[in-house]
Amino acid sequence: MNESTAAASFDDFKLNKQLLTAVADAGFTTPTPVQQQTIPLLLAGHDVLGIAQTGTGKTAAFGLPLLMKVKFAQGKHPRALIMAPTRELAMQLESHLQKLAVHTDLRIFAIYGGLGPKSQIERIAQGVDILIATPGRLLELYLKGDLVLKELKTLVLDEADKMMDMGFMPQIRRVLEVIPRKRQNVLFSATMPDKVTRLSEEFLEFPVRVEVTPPAQPAQTVTQVMYRVPNLVTKINLLGYLFRDQETFHRVMIFCRTKANAENVAHFLGRKVTGEVRAIHGNKGQNVRINSMDAFKAGELRFLVATDVAARGIDVPQVSHVINFDVPLVYDDYVHRIGRTGRAQHTGAAITFVNEAEVHHVKRIEELIKQEIPELPIPPDVKIAETMFDEQQAIAKELDDQRRRLDPDFKGAFHDKQEWLKAGETIDKRTGKTYQGPQKSSKGGKANPSKRTSSKPSVKAAKAARAKNSRRK
Repeated sequence: MNESTAAASFDDFKLNKQLLTAVADAGFTTPTPVQQQTIPLLLAGHDVLGIAQTGTGKTAAFGLPLLMKVKFAQGKHPRALIMAPTRELAMQLESHLQKLAVHTDLRIFAIYGGLGPKSQIERIAQGVDILIATPGRLLELYLKGDLVLKELKTLVLDEADKMMDMGFMPQIRRVLEVIPRKRQNVLFSATMPDKVTRLSEEFLEFPVRVEVTPPAQPAQTVTQVMYRVPNLVTKINLLGYLFRDQETFHRVMIFCRTKANAENVAHFLGRKVTGEVRAIHGNKGQNVRINSMDAFKAGELRFLVATDVAARGIDVPQVSHVINFDVPLVYDDYVHRIGRTGRAQHTGAAITFVNEAEVHHVKRIEELIKQEIPELPIPPDVKIAETMFDEQQAIAKELDDQRRRLDPDFKGAFHDKQEWLKAGETIDKRTGKTYQGPQKSSKGGKANPSKRTSSKPSVKAAKAARAKNSRRK
């Protein structure tokens, strides 16, 4: 859609009064680019393939046409299905759509794992018009007979690339086999890897492609920098230094690769830095994760430390900074992580800490996003800690693995150090010297000729006889 035909307001979409009132209540005035392009296409009945970052307004882009199509509560079984990769995103979608449908009687409900299915089954039995679901829980309830999908008219796959990363392709294909073939389809993804392209070809029929930002491009409202930091302790020291500035770093998300790192960072911030902090990851209970995210959205927390389980599904417009404490190994996740800031036309900043083994991954990320991430020097006041032995070994092993992937003939750093050795020469791993063969211990090595025979029965008997004779004399 070009600028001359772009909608200047939501009134131009000819939405019903209930939706326009809800849009006004939510404070939306001008449609975002993805909404300008997507809403007319979906209202006209087209299948849509959308490429858009989180924070661009894509939920309303497919949500408003969906609410217009379903219109009012009817029957018991869902007529629209939205599939999402994580429970956090499913809850977020449920909240957004309920706000847009506040002046209607539509029944919108989300089902996901992490909670017992009993309450969800009871809620479905009361009737649902729009169902939001994670793939695993959707199939679980369908196969048990607690969910009927034969009346579906619309299917939306949100964050399709994340679903592929999480291995949901078999479940999605199973769902596509059991839902009605005659339906409208929508697929939204922030990136377009080959798996998502194949999926779109399988179930979209002559889709119209909507692309408001190039694939895997971070939002233009986010500034990006990185620091080369040698080890875990120095990363923590750098965090402490940056967070002295409470005015600048007022609402921060910190992403870690592992649950252990997330807990360590949260404990450090809780002890040393001003401001409330909580951690969310896969080991946290569902209620803990929900309460933590709600507190962060409400501004009660200064810091939220998370693994990539929360990289999507958190819509907090005023996140000032995203810190990549660890570089993600799934490069698309970098885009989604930093998409937590710079949302809804606000500006934000993303800071990435990079150790020696992570430099390789940053280069691949720069290729993906087609831009270079500027590097800043570590401030002089930050204490550079010595790298612990275990971490040093882990970094060395990862560097070896990276070189081995690039060069199959590479045998590892140890072999590189021993190139001066002669062919066939063996090295003793304990000493680093040439192995001389098994060596006998010198302990107890004094000659004792009689030792070998002294224990024989005949010798013992002769000694006893001599001793007896000497006593008689």
